[in-house]
Amino acid sequence: MSEHILKNKVALVTGAAMGIGESTALAFAKEGAKVIVSDTSPKGEAVAARIRAEGGEARFIAADVSRASEVKALVEGAVKAFGRLDIAFNNAGIGGEQAPTADLSEAGWEKTLAVNLSGVFYCMKYEIAQMLQQGGAGAIVNNASILGTVGFAGAAAYVAAKHGVLGLTKTAALEYATKGIRVNAVCPGFIETPMLSAAGLLQNKDTRAMLEGLHALNRLGQPDEVAQAVVFLASERASFITGHPLLVDGGYVAR
Repeated sequence: MSEHILKNKVALVTGAAMGIGESTALAFAKEGAKVIVSDTSPKGEAVAARIRAEGGEARFIAADVSRASEVKALVEGAVKAFGRLDIAFNNAGIGGEQAPTADLSEAGWEKTLAVNLSGVFYCMKYEIAQMLQQGGAGAIVNNASILGTVGFAGAAAYVAAKHGVLGLTKTAALEYATKGIRVNAVCPGFIETPMLSAAGLLQNKDTRAMLEGLHALNRLGQPDEVAQAVVFLASERASFITGHPLLVDGGYVAR
């Protein structure tokens, strides 16, 4: 891209220490945004340091999105650092416990929803309040999943949470459209990230080939491919798009 399409914008990215979040934080910075990098992992500091080393502006603020008080402090910290908040990518999430619905533990259910659904709600609650306080302008992108649109055996909590994220996205989009705040979501397919690796899905050749074959493009996605979609939705190039679940899925849902 020739011009910096996010110049002078302040952007917040949760779950930014690795994977899609890290790639998006770097992409935001390359497009001229000042970036608040947030994660529960201190590795987020390295992401902020890389942005600064490449000539951008970034700060790391640790936060657990499943705790409303920490999310409130995160948004306040972003404003203290850079004066305002224009863009948010609510990306933090966990894979959660994998089991058939009747075998899923109650603790596993509650933990997955706490991070993947309540965490997105808390982020939106405080981000939108700040954007309204500034005069009502901003762009929010939530990280849902293809599993926000279809089911997947063995992932009841994750699928339920991601369906919920799309419901939240559409509702907030309707509520704040006339206030100048756009709210959209990205729905990635299976992306080659540390989270997928940690779930043991990349090490076995047969498992990886099976996952690749679920996508029409017959491969896994890369974090930066999702990041570029987020940058688009966060920019004025998407000025007439709100309430939209953008599939970044290599044709997974089309099958």
